[in-house]
Amino acid sequence: MFLMDLQERNERLFYKLMIDNVEELLPVVYTPTVGEACQKYGSIFRRSQGLYISLKDKGRVLEVLRNWPEKSIQVIVVTDGERILGLGDLGCQGMGIPVGKLALYTALGGVRPSACLPITIDVGTNNEELLNDEFYIGLRQKRATGQEYTELLDEFMVAVKQNYGQKVLVQFEDFANHNAFTLLEKYKATHLVFNDDIQSKTSQEEGLIVSSRKDSIQPFKKLYAHEHEPVKDLLSAIKRPIILALSNPTSKSECTAEQAYSWSQVGRAIFGSGSPFDPVKYNDKLFVPAQANNAYIFPGFGLGVVTSGAIRVKDDMVLAAAEALAEQVTAEHFDKGLIYPPFSSIRKISANIAARVAVKAYDLGLASHLPRPKDLVKYAESCMYSPIYRSYR
Repeated sequence: MFLMDLQERNERLFYKLMIDNVEELLPVVYTPTVGEACQKYGSIFRRSQGLYISLKDKGRVLEVLRNWPEKSIQVIVVTDGERILGLGDLGCQGMGIPVGKLALYTALGGVRPSACLPITIDVGTNNEELLNDEFYIGLRQKRATGQEYTELLDEFMVAVKQNYGQKVLVQFEDFANHNAFTLLEKYKATHLVFNDDIQSKTSQEEGLIVSSRKDSIQPFKKLYAHEHEPVKDLLSAIKRPIILALSNPTSKSECTAEQAYSWSQVGRAIFGSGSPFDPVKYNDKLFVPAQANNAYIFPGFGLGVVTSGAIRVKDDMVLAAAEALAEQVTAEHFDKGLIYPPFSSIRKISANIAARVAVKAYDLGLASHLPRPKDLVKYAESCMYSPIYRSYR
């Protein structure tokens, strides 16, 4: 609450504080604290930090968008609040996620704060506790589905493009799977959209989904099915102890770092989690758990898309961002048990990710910022918003 008040009162100071203390403040602005903030959003609500579009706005969504004071928007993070982290349906109170993510687009990726717009689509909630909560800020009705839902989202996507042009980046965030895949598939050919929860390198690699399961798995998983005899024994299915306990917030994590290191005998596991865990001392050795956090990716990805003037997002661009991150892990990091570079260098990491994303956009003929800059890393750095204070002495 203090940080959000500071952001409202003195934006430059807020981002200066964030950038200078990123490792300490990331867990406050983002997971795990943002999860608790969303759960309590109604009771801590002071003023709207984003734009709410509800079912009652159907037919005039463009008019609502035009009420937002900033006219030059480059990045929108939008949710309908149905699957907030691992906490489930939080309805309108999911606004904390777009607000927090866009703060990171600026602090970690250097996208101008005035160019960022958090949006929550309010179609109701199936969370009975919220529906009976006197402080709930959203529509008090069950979630709209089917045609009513589809028509509102259609109107929203058309209005976004009409109001901000085809180069506004729309990140779909924390939609339930049954809508997330549908929305991405529906709009990726006509809008600049992505969803960092469901686009990843798995599309190019084989996993544990075998062809014989095709009749029983969800449609979006069928793409990853491959020919292999079913493996019923978990120990036979995994060949090395890499444990990624990714569910957020910390309370929803599949196991703790301490459990991973102790259960894998003498700390053999390589561990990554969605929310941060403290270092663990085991057998007189200190293990530093990795945070497999998408905050490493989306700020730099957004910067690369914006600075290249990309008109579409392709999976290869998301993959380029992931590869750029992987290449910044040094032998020194591996020696310490880290599988990601430290967040203290995140602005440098983001500039390199932005450059790689931009390279891919230019190579695919999707970039509209011409001529192509000679040094894309330096160009990305030059475009980054920096909350600088003048020195008067």
